[in-house]
Amino acid sequence: MTRKAVILAGKFIQDHEYVYPFYRVQEEGYEVDVAVRGKEQVLGAIGVKIVPTKDIPELRVEDYDLLILPGGAKAMEYMRQDEELLKFIADFNASGKVIASICHAAQLLISARAVKGRKVSGYYSIKDDINNAGAVYVDAPAVVDGNLVTSPHYKHLGPWMKEALAQVEKRTHAVSR
Repeated sequence: MTRKAVILAGKFIQDHEYVYPFYRVQEEGYEVDVAVRGKEQVLGAIGVKIVPTKDIPELRVEDYDLLILPGGAKAMEYMRQDEELLKFIADFNASGKVIASICHAAQLLISARAVKGRKVSGYYSIKDDINNAGAVYVDAPAVVDGNLVTSPHYKHLGPWMKEALAQVEKRTHAVSR
């Protein structure tokens, strides 16, 4: 059975937080979709070309095993305003499937109302936002709370993705028993 991941992206996302997961999940045998509003090719904050395979309205929770949310402060300003994108995140969260969020992408989790009562990491400058949304901010390379795997910074890409993939594996085995 081939697993599938989807990366939600937009203009000015943090390039490292997009590129590393994109290839890391493929290395594990996942098929990967990249979703950008309007299926528009965009550039990351330092110029990486992001070529989407899906538009936001095409996304269906049941098609994916893993949702990856790269950060990027500028990108979140725009992505957080996309109600359909936020609904997809909220629905993915409600399904109990793994969401891997890094850095400023915690703002998407906040706007999708997915953090209340949970331990969440994100970039240190949004610590107050995380706490004010009813979560408990944790500064650690990979924070797991239920289906959320969060990380504060791209310097932790390895441990973050390792934990996200382990959580998908754990849930897949629990379902197949």
